[in-house]
Amino acid sequence: MNPPAPTKPAKKDLVKRLGKVRLLSLDVDGVLTDGGIYYAEDGTRMHRFNVLDGVGIKRVQAAGVEVAIITAGASEAVRHRAQYLGVRYVFIGIEDKLATLNDLCAGLGFGLDRVAHVGDDLNDLPVLEAVGLPLTVPGGVAEVRRRALYITKTEGGAGAVREICDLIVAGRA
Repeated sequence: MNPPAPTKPAKKDLVKRLGKVRLLSLDVDGVLTDGGIYYAEDGTRMHRFNVLDGVGIKRVQAAGVEVAIITAGASEAVRHRAQYLGVRYVFIGIEDKLATLNDLCAGLGFGLDRVAHVGDDLNDLPVLEAVGLPLTVPGGVAEVRRRALYITKTEGGAGAVREICDLIVAGRA
């Protein structure tokens, strides 16, 4: 049996809750990217990242929030983007995102209740059901949208992460 969908908080309550977040956990395909896969002539897989999201990530880091990228995909482009942004926690090719996130939180010394996770597909559901702030993008699958406390106005890969980062920073002010 599926747990009941969370009650969607009013925006001011959401901002207040986001202000208490200690870790922002991000999926990649469909969240940090538009979900498209690009291939060069030589077969190299590429991603398109949005600069607005990068600025948002830098802002939450400056506000004292850790950022983690946890993806089932296996692209070194993700590692390069994370390194450029100073994201210390990057997990690529992860089948069990929840186990990885549990281990990370244990090492950081706080629980999943202090985590906001942005995911868009079925492999994010266990994490979204466990964290304090489950978030998604408009292109997320229906099951994920039902579980999310907040669905961004902006699409994944087009500034959705920046939108969430700005709400986190506003909640910490």
